[in-house]
Amino acid sequence: MSEDVDYKSELEETQRALREIKLMMDQSQGELSKITQRNTAITSHLQQVQKQGGSAEEVKMAYDSALDAQQRLFVMRGQLEKLQNDKSHLEKYKVVLEDMVSPGSDGVMSSAAANSAKEQMTGIEMIVNAQEAERQRLSRQMHDGPAQALSNFILQTEIAMRLLDVDPAQAKEELGSLKTSAMSTFQKVRNFIFELRPMMLDDLGLVPTLKKYADAFKEQSGMDVSVTVSGTERRLEPYLEVMIFRAVQELLGNASRHSQATMVKVHLDLGNEFLRVSVDDNGRGFDPENLKDSNSLGLKLIRERSEMLGGKFEIDSAIGSGAKISFTVQAKI
Repeated sequence: MSEDVDYKSELEETQRALREIKLMMDQSQGELSKITQRNTAITSHLQQVQKQGGSAEEVKMAYDSALDAQQRLFVMRGQLEKLQNDKSHLEKYKVVLEDMVSPGSDGVMSSAAANSAKEQMTGIEMIVNAQEAERQRLSRQMHDGPAQALSNFILQTEIAMRLLDVDPAQAKEELGSLKTSAMSTFQKVRNFIFELRPMMLDDLGLVPTLKKYADAFKEQSGMDVSVTVSGTERRLEPYLEVMIFRAVQELLGNASRHSQATMVKVHLDLGNEFLRVSVDDNGRGFDPENLKDSNSLGLKLIRERSEMLGGKFEIDSAIGSGAKISFTVQAKI
C-alpha cells in the first residue's frame, strides 16, 4: 500500500474547515456589533449618572457595567482576530493543496510534503493559541486588578466629596487611602506594561532586561531568582533578544505557577556560535514524558522556536527532583 497521501481528502477537509470558520466569523462579527452598541449605550449612561450627581452606589453600578461591557468587547475582538488568523492560514494551505490538483499533477501528495504542510499548520496553530491564551490572561488580570481598583477609586472619591462639608477629617483620611490605592494600582499597570514589552529591551538589551525582570519577579513571587551570564556580553539581534526574553519569562512563570519552587537559577551563556539558556528550579519536578499529552503551549513553542533557530531544547527533570530546562539557538542565522 502506498505511503502517499490523497491530497483530495486533505483539500476537502480544509475547505470544510474554512466554511466553518467563515460562518463563525459572521456570527462573531454580529455579536461584536451588538456588544459595541451596548458598550456605547452603557458608557453614555455612566456619563449621564456622573453628570446628574447620582449616588455613590449608582455610579459604582454604572461603572461596573461599563467595565463588564469593555471586557466582553476585548474578548470578542480577540476571538475574531484569532478566527481571521486561522482563516488566513487555512487559505494558504488550501492554495498549496489546489496546486496539487492542477492539470499535470499525479493526484497524490507525497507523505513528506503532507507532513511538512501539517507541521507548518501545527506550528502556526500553536503560536496563535499561545497568543490567544496570553490575551485572555492579561484580560483577566486587568479586569481583576486595575479595572476593579478604578471602580473603587470612583466610590472612594464620591465618599470623600460627600464628607468634605460634613467631616473634613474623615474626608482627608479617605483621600489618603485613595492615594495609597492609586500608587499600588499604578505599579501594577507598570508591571503589566513591562510584561507586554519592556522598553529597556530595546534600549539596553537582553542582559540588563533579564536582570531587571528577575528582580521584579523575585519581589512579586517571593522566590529566590538569580541571573548569571557567561561569555561575551553584547547586544544580540532583536529577534533573538525578544525570543530569549519571552522564553525565560515563560519558564519563570511555569516555575512560579506549577513547581512550588523556592529558588530558580537562570544562566545565559553568550557563546560566539551558540547562545545557551538554562532555567533550574528546586521545585517538585515532573515526568517529561507527560508533556507529550499536555496542553503546555509555552514549552512546545520554546522547543519549536529553538529548533527553527538552529538549536535544541532539553528537559532534565524527575518527580521530586526539581527541573532544569535549557535551550540553545545559533548566535547568528
